[in-house]
Amino acid sequence: MKDKFGREIDYMRISVTEQCNYRCFYCMSQEENIELKKENPITKNEILEIVKVGVKLGIKKIRITGGEPLIRKDIDKILYEISKIKEIKELCLTTNGSILNEKIEFLKICGVTRINVSLDSLKEKKFKEITKTGDFNKVWKGIKRAMENGIEVRINSVIIDGVNEDEIINLASLTETYPIDVRFIELMPIGEGKRYKGFTGNDIRKIICKSKKLKNLKRKEGASEYYKLEGGKGKIGFINPISNCFCRECNRIRVTSKGIMKQCLNKKSTFKLSNIMKNSINEKEKIEIIAKEIYNKPEKHLFNNINKFEDKYNMNQIGG
Repeated sequence: MKDKFGREIDYMRISVTEQCNYRCFYCMSQEENIELKKENPITKNEILEIVKVGVKLGIKKIRITGGEPLIRKDIDKILYEISKIKEIKELCLTTNGSILNEKIEFLKICGVTRINVSLDSLKEKKFKEITKTGDFNKVWKGIKRAMENGIEVRINSVIIDGVNEDEIINLASLTETYPIDVRFIELMPIGEGKRYKGFTGNDIRKIICKSKKLKNLKRKEGASEYYKLEGGKGKIGFINPISNCFCRECNRIRVTSKGIMKQCLNKKSTFKLSNIMKNSINEKEKIEIIAKEIYNKPEKHLFNNINKFEDKYNMNQIGG
């Protein structure tokens, strides 16, 4: 279906947990978070019901996120059941890659078409500093297994001033050796992310161009503008929500791990979609209620403004 600005909304991102086995400093508080222990996430049946209603409204792509989705105990069942819904043309996953190697065969069976791996450093020591608990070699092993099994892999990297700007070239150079996409995502000013200064896509592109030939492919896929290094096997993407707002092309809605539907990453929401699934109303009424929320999706985010409608949660609580 289309929202009131004429955008075709066919993509739903569902966070299945805000729990994570990493503690990346720009994503969540470094203090012990009691709320994480108290999490009462959306149930498997609620997720499946949301997807089934979503496809009635034209949803064709589902991305499962978190927190870290692969640590949820029933994640295999969730993915498998979604994969059986014939209207879903793309089933994707965003993960930190920590247990990707162990899960890869089942992900393939479930028809997961693409895996995005959050990876901000290729250096073991720095990777550990950023994630607090992560093992780079284990993540890289999972990435290679995914490629070997024919699953498309994209690496998502956030470049932060004073942390990993020295790795821009090495990250970009992965696309020369592997059939992999590396996407540089601007740091979102959400929760803990507000404490740090990120690099814009233009900053990163200039750094790459100082030592590499970067060809503009003049194509966009979703939020990403794609380029290619000379002779590269993969592509380099730039996702620039802050410096170059792409909201006019946004085709997605989000569902948090607590079952709240978010029309926009930046916008505060209290619409408990999971409660609608529990109600005894018929499917037609559910569709009408959700369609109204989608129709009223805001025109654009307000990251660059001070506003009372801004969501105050950390990224792991919203869904990365």
